[in-house]
Amino acid sequence: MANQPLILTKTEITQIHRALLQMLKQSEAKCAMLVDADGKCLAKKGFTANIDTDALAALIAGSFASTRAMAELVGEQDFSVLFHQGQRDHIHNILVDDNTILTVIFDDRTTIGMVRLYSKESAKILRDTLGQAKKKTIPSDKRIQIENDVEDRLDDLFKD
Repeated sequence: MANQPLILTKTEITQIHRALLQMLKQSEAKCAMLVDADGKCLAKKGFTANIDTDALAALIAGSFASTRAMAELVGEQDFSVLFHQGQRDHIHNILVDDNTILTVIFDDRTTIGMVRLYSKESAKILRDTLGQAKKKTIPSDKRIQIENDVEDRLDDLFKD
């Protein structure tokens, strides 16, 4: 679970999308998603229209949580890569950092080697971008104002 809220600027979002698109182009994969440890899809690129990316993100996060527990049982800190091979499509997951997972869906038009190579490179770029974002803090007075604004908006939405 994330310790503090991740706040992404437009520049950081652009960098994330660029990294995902570059990885897709180089690896010839179908689509890529950036998922947080809470199971939220932070970004997605490629052919995702026929995929329930919200459900998939939640399952990916759960899968990595159970994999962490397995790693501890065998004396490992973590297993950083998970691979699922299907008849048509395959899923490659790689840890970007402690709270983020890069998921790549691909078929037989490419190879696992290509996906592994380019997803590893993309994970480094994404790690750097997310690291910059995590260094930012919101001043407490600004945070209180944002929280109040959110509460007001929610109140407006749920009024009778």
